[in-house]
Amino acid sequence: MGQLDKTKWTAEPAISVALCYGLAVVSVAAALGLSLAFTHFHLPQPFGAFALSAIALTFWYAGTAPGVLAAVLSSIVRDYLFEPNTSTESRLLFDLVFLVFAFLMTRVARVRNQLELRVAERTAELTQLNDNLKREIAKHNQVEAELRLSEAYLAEAQRLSHTGSWAWSPPPGDIRYWSEECYRVQGFDPKGVQPRFETFFQRIHPDDQARIAEVIERAVREKKEFEFDYRIIHPGGEIRYARSVGHPILGPSGDLVEFVGTIIDVSDRRQAEKERERLREAQADLAHASRMTTMGELTASLAHEVNQPITAVVNGASTCIRWLTRDDPDLGEAREAASGVIRNAKRAADIINRIRSISKKGESKRQLVDVNELIGEMIALLRNEANRYSISIRTDLDTELPKVMADSVQVQQVMMNLIMNSIDAMKNVDRTRELVVQSRRAEDQYLMISVSDSGLGLPAEQEKQIFDAFFTTKPHGLGMGLRISRSIVESHGGRLWAANNSPHGASFSFTLPIPIGVSEQRSKPSDAHTNV
Repeated sequence: MGQLDKTKWTAEPAISVALCYGLAVVSVAAALGLSLAFTHFHLPQPFGAFALSAIALTFWYAGTAPGVLAAVLSSIVRDYLFEPNTSTESRLLFDLVFLVFAFLMTRVARVRNQLELRVAERTAELTQLNDNLKREIAKHNQVEAELRLSEAYLAEAQRLSHTGSWAWSPPPGDIRYWSEECYRVQGFDPKGVQPRFETFFQRIHPDDQARIAEVIERAVREKKEFEFDYRIIHPGGEIRYARSVGHPILGPSGDLVEFVGTIIDVSDRRQAEKERERLREAQADLAHASRMTTMGELTASLAHEVNQPITAVVNGASTCIRWLTRDDPDLGEAREAASGVIRNAKRAADIINRIRSISKKGESKRQLVDVNELIGEMIALLRNEANRYSISIRTDLDTELPKVMADSVQVQQVMMNLIMNSIDAMKNVDRTRELVVQSRRAEDQYLMISVSDSGLGLPAEQEKQIFDAFFTTKPHGLGMGLRISRSIVESHGGRLWAANNSPHGASFSFTLPIPIGVSEQRSKPSDAHTNV
């Protein structure tokens, strides 16, 4: 196959050369035939004219070498067939005419070839330009299609997020651009005429106009970004809440060219925030009611807890009076008795303050708190309730715990609910009644507090329901204590769970996150293991 291809390739130029030289021979032969035809009809012999035509034809279509051949053949034919007896000078003259003509045709052929080459180059250049233009058009169409698609996606995203974009020039304050969503947020028809800035400003709630005008004037004066919330009054009277953010665009010389920015309809967000605030208030009210219910259950224990230091105060005061009213007053004993009065009075005040902090109703205030201190205060408050049922309380507290950011009253409410549940679970069991409160550091920057008991344990097949609202196993229970406790813990970023102990009782545990940067703020040293 390779040899055949090579033969074919070398044969094609040979055929082309043969055709070119053949054209020279054929054209001269045709000129000869036409001249003989004219002789047959007794017409003048025009071989010279026909020969020149044959030479020109050969030069034009076959090239220089075949044209020269046609000139030579024409000279030979004329000299030997038509004018064989002419003088040498006459032959040379006609030969010179053919040669000059051949030379002229050579120049003509060369110019023709140059023209053809230029035409071919220009044609190729135009073809390349045309192809490039087609590619550019195709690329432009693709970019335009992608741009239209991107604009469609952007418009849909703005519609879903209720976010519009705008461009506004500084005073005189012409609006240069509003997206479709910007029209809708402001209460204008997207298909209508773009409103002027004054028309837009009239849609702003009258109580917000002065504040917004001051913000805009300061942003223009200082060439700074601005952000403000405001209310919009739609044509139907509906009031919507919006937030606008603007960014200045400066020219090469630092002049303010325009502001570009966004406007967001935050009405739904504001409504959701109000609903969440009402929910928080309702939850706070419910938590307060739960605390007061628990405090009502602890009335007898709290009365006994307060009565002890008050009785000690009365006894100390009586002793102090006796030492002072003797014939020979003993000031040292009186001073000691008075110091006892002060100590017991402070103890009573501390108990009352703890009761007051648990009972008060107010806003949630979170600050760095020592979890171990909260545990100690709550155990002191519930000590008598545990003693009523012969329950011992043991603590296992990690003294190296960092402080956490929390509402101390809410955390104490969680502890109180868990401890009271453990006390209730052990009231009627016929075995050692022990309640253990532990604190330690868990993984992933969390603290964990656990309350374990040796009571009845979690109800069978109902472990997952104990945190549901209004589910209770107590005859006098409301079924809200654990639900409120879980809600409090989760609002602090932790979690609350329960599990049965082996062989008896249950454990309730909850975690609280450790704020970043406070890991070195340790709890105050205390006994790691204490019994009450």
